[in-house]
Amino acid sequence: MTSDRTLTRRRYSAPAKAQIVAECDIPGATVAKVAMSHGINANVVHRWRQLARQNKPLRPANTGEFIPLLPVMAPPPAPTSAQLADIRVELRRGALSLTVMWPVSCTTDFTAWTRGLLQ
Repeated sequence: MTSDRTLTRRRYSAPAKAQIVAECDIPGATVAKVAMSHGINANVVHRWRQLARQNKPLRPANTGEFIPLLPVMAPPPAPTSAQLADIRVELRRGALSLTVMWPVSCTTDFTAWTRGLLQ
């Protein structure tokens, strides 16, 4: 049985591999969850972690040269009193983004909610 579709192997940059491996070390993270969030087979991530443990480079050597990533921007505006009164958390997973605002007066509830979310 043949197919007209040609298969190409995906390539990941060394910094991307290092970031994905680092995400696996976050408390509560699993290799399967991290791999799925990036659309990668978990076996590939396991292999990257194995190479990292063997001290084989996942990223190019640091040349020590500064490379600017963003254009120079104006500093953000000073927060207003309303913004200082809230806890703001941004959660990102792949292309999805969720922003949660929580009043500072309810930090205990926020802590409980965060623990439940991370379990």
